[in-house]
Amino acid sequence: MSAGASARGAAAPAAAPVEPPAPTRDTLPADDLEAIRQEGLTGRQLRMARRAAAKQGLEVTSDFDAVRQLRQIGVDPFSRSNVFELVVAPKAGSDAATPGGDVHLPQTVPQTPRNLPSTERVSPAERRASEIMKIQRDLARRRRRRTGLLIVRLSMFVLLPTLLAGWYFYRMATPMYATVSEFVIQQAEPAGAAGLGGLFQGTSMATQQDSITVQSYLTSRAALVRLNQEEGFASAFSAPDIDPLQRLPADATTEAAYDVYQDHVRISYDPTEGIVKMEVIAPDPALSQQWSEALIGYAEEQVDQLTQRLREDQMAGALSSYEAAEARRADALAEWLAIQEEVQQIDPVGETAARTQQISALETERQQLMLSLQERLSVARPQQAQVESLQNQIDSIETLIANLRQQMTEASSGEASLAAKNTELRLAEENYTFQTLLVQQALTQMETARVEANRQVRYLSLGVEPVAPDEATYPRAFENTLLSFLVFAGIYLMLSLTASILREQVTA
Repeated sequence: MSAGASARGAAAPAAAPVEPPAPTRDTLPADDLEAIRQEGLTGRQLRMARRAAAKQGLEVTSDFDAVRQLRQIGVDPFSRSNVFELVVAPKAGSDAATPGGDVHLPQTVPQTPRNLPSTERVSPAERRASEIMKIQRDLARRRRRRTGLLIVRLSMFVLLPTLLAGWYFYRMATPMYATVSEFVIQQAEPAGAAGLGGLFQGTSMATQQDSITVQSYLTSRAALVRLNQEEGFASAFSAPDIDPLQRLPADATTEAAYDVYQDHVRISYDPTEGIVKMEVIAPDPALSQQWSEALIGYAEEQVDQLTQRLREDQMAGALSSYEAAEARRADALAEWLAIQEEVQQIDPVGETAARTQQISALETERQQLMLSLQERLSVARPQQAQVESLQNQIDSIETLIANLRQQMTEASSGEASLAAKNTELRLAEENYTFQTLLVQQALTQMETARVEANRQVRYLSLGVEPVAPDEATYPRAFENTLLSFLVFAGIYLMLSLTASILREQVTA
């Protein structure tokens, strides 16, 4: 900068008052003081307006009146040029002061950096817009940086694992074949079953416990051990053509094989229909069907074992009852024979009837002899010999009748009476008859138990037979890849939320 230019720049602000320019269309007068108050002017702006009004020689009553009068004469009190005019210019003829002392113009002075206000007229709206633009550019830069970091994190923790999972399911995973079968466990009840027990007959409630028991057995380690011993379950998954994630080691433990068994043998039970659904997954379709048929055979054996003990107990109880009844009948028969040999009678009823007939015959003969005796005594001079003979015959018959009756009712020395002997014989006979009836009932019960034991009370019916598939069922590459994406995205979202919450708690 030359000395002349510096002097001209220093002498630019004149001390004489500047005539205000005429009002234009852009500077319309604002007469309403209330409107000026509502503009929200700061105290600094109001002081600047009062100084500008004093410089213009205006008489004002308040700061707002100064703004109003300045606008009426067409002067903007807040423009940068008017602010410069408020600065008092140095006196004419005086030299500008320099750091080195008084100088006389024209003179060259070294150019030093000075913090001078800009001479450009920049409105507050433009300055505010410029600052807002800077803030927006800074926000956009930060947003781009954060978006880039987010894309990198998503690529590392979501997209890359998803691509690896998809590559495994599409390229590396060994195809698996699933054989589906369905069966139901039914219960055979007697035709005469009635009462509360027959309410659930033929429904799934009657065999629900049996179905759950079979399901538990097929998913147990016992079924795995048997299937491994008979069908080689573990060796099929230890083959070298199985992918590394699904392959079992050659020396795998039972627990490791059981984990694979649980993943590849899926059994479910529908309590509403009573149907057991089974899906067996194997590396080979024929092997899948073979394993499914073997498991169904295990289920049938388990169903038979559910009632085997009950049937055996029923048969054993009926057999023991029959044998005990036979033994009691034999004892009763031996006792009856012993009493017959003791009393020397076979039929006590016939013996009593014979004695009774003898007594009746003797009674009849005695009555005839008594009639004959009465006839002899009715004559005037009966023969004494005939009368005595008839009397002796009557006395003999009466003695014989008395002896027979005594034998039937009274016991002699050392021997029981005929009535007692007949009673013993009758009791022995009745006991034998009763034991014979019990033997017949026990025999009937044993035959019934034998029929029930031979009849299959629980049996398994196949609804869907196992058929080997001709296409691989697993892996479902698209579904598994989509599921992997959702899982990784969920994990990333949870970790991000947790990190954000912890960061907020720490910085709070």
